[in-house]
Amino acid sequence: MHSVSGLNQCYGIAGQVNFIRDAHGFDLVEVTNAQATARLALQGAQLLHWAPVGQQSAIWVSDQAIYAPGKPVRGGAPVCWPWFGPHESRTDFPAHGFARNQLWEIVSVVALPDGSTQLSLRLPGQEGTAELWPHDTALDMELTIGKHLKVDLVTRNLGDQPVTVGQALHTYFHIGDIRQVSILGLEGCPYVDKVRHGERHVQAGEIRFEQETDRIYLDSTRDVVIHDPVLGRRIHIAKKGSASTVVWNPWLEKATAMKDLGADGYTHMVCVENANAADDVRILPAGSSHRMEVCYTVAMETP
Repeated sequence: MHSVSGLNQCYGIAGQVNFIRDAHGFDLVEVTNAQATARLALQGAQLLHWAPVGQQSAIWVSDQAIYAPGKPVRGGAPVCWPWFGPHESRTDFPAHGFARNQLWEIVSVVALPDGSTQLSLRLPGQEGTAELWPHDTALDMELTIGKHLKVDLVTRNLGDQPVTVGQALHTYFHIGDIRQVSILGLEGCPYVDKVRHGERHVQAGEIRFEQETDRIYLDSTRDVVIHDPVLGRRIHIAKKGSASTVVWNPWLEKATAMKDLGADGYTHMVCVENANAADDVRILPAGSSHRMEVCYTVAMETP
């Protein structure tokens, strides 16, 4: 693993890409280009900020977030891999896998001709993960940071047996007020309601929030839009390689019990996660790969 100075020497781009160590001891990569600003922690390859020029961040991070080695930060875009939620057979294994808890490596940093910046990272094999995941796989992430934010997660099965992978990009979006937000694009999709013990329903109309919401939407391949009238914007989410979408907000009671979220943090965040979860987990034959892609775009509304 490179030091911060070594990372800057190998991958820094003057005036555009800079590696720093923050007050919590986290190694971060900061991107500033003509189109956007972004910040990414090497722990978990966790995006903590992305804002097109002249706009507020589209990404939410809790004011009460705890920054500790091996612990995902509350907010941003944690990478859930190689399973989503609890492990199917081992209750002692970490929820949402281990990719969000490990240090990732920088593979390349490129200033693209259109003015955006591309970061490529890889999850290296690390001590302690063999028991959790005794499979020969590789996981790579590619982020293109500009007026759009594009994130690709690529899993490769390097072994000689099939591997089942579940995953999600657990993105927390910054919103004005959860009670006024609506989500469009999931109308007619069946969903697993985790608040109601896994009951299955079909979404009727747009999604509005009045209580704790934790759902896995299935057969969801259309673009999704977060309409935020308070901040006067729409966040468009387009994806490939994913037929499930997770929508989550903990609401007041659960948020109050979460020491790293804060009692009113839930009012300014909503998670809309492109995923391979529930019925949508992917079986990768030996030697194959799977790419899950998402592209975020922010459109400001005219007053």
